[in-house]
Amino acid sequence: MKQLPSRKVSVNTFLEKVKQGAVASWKPVRLIFAMDATASREHSWDLATQLHDELFRTAQEKDLNVQLVYYRGILDFHASTWSSTATDLHQTMQMVRCLGGRTQILRVLSHAYEESLRENVKALAFVGDTCEEDPQELYSIAGRLGLIGVPVFLFQEGFESDTSAIFAEIARRTKGAHIPFTPGSAQAFAELLSTIAAYATGGTSAVNQLKGRFTTRLLEQLQS
Repeated sequence: MKQLPSRKVSVNTFLEKVKQGAVASWKPVRLIFAMDATASREHSWDLATQLHDELFRTAQEKDLNVQLVYYRGILDFHASTWSSTATDLHQTMQMVRCLGGRTQILRVLSHAYEESLRENVKALAFVGDTCEEDPQELYSIAGRLGLIGVPVFLFQEGFESDTSAIFAEIARRTKGAHIPFTPGSAQAFAELLSTIAAYATGGTSAVNQLKGRFTTRLLEQLQS
């Protein structure tokens, strides 16, 4: 007569399968960090490269995977592989040289939408100083990002009014935030990077533990 497996063995086998299933279904939290790399933003790109630790230190500590996206020149658009190490993305940023060209914010938003359908993208952070595209097209894809729960945080270098209006509407439609800051301000840039890293890994409760002028403004928009 064939001996039946013991109840203990059956339970252990079941628990092991559950464990394996949980591991297989787990996905790391991901943040897309996008930057305008056209000619007018060369100084800002160098600044971001120097301050990358503010973002990527958190990535390494909290298992946050970051993808660097940038555009420059004539339809030159790049998206890095996902990484949780500062070294990889720092090397990528060091190799980039800004080139003249028009903005490609629509491509950034569209890319974020497509990635979010495949991966666990927590948010899109974008740094730029102007917008040269049809606002209605941007609002359309922003609405789609809002529907799937991906907020867009637009950090505007400068205070150009037309750009501010467009960025604010994109933020509104995605339940994100629009924060203008003074061009070339290292302190502001560092605070913004720390804030977005905190949000991606811990949501508004994590941001609430930080202190700073820009952190307060971001929270006000998220909670409005």
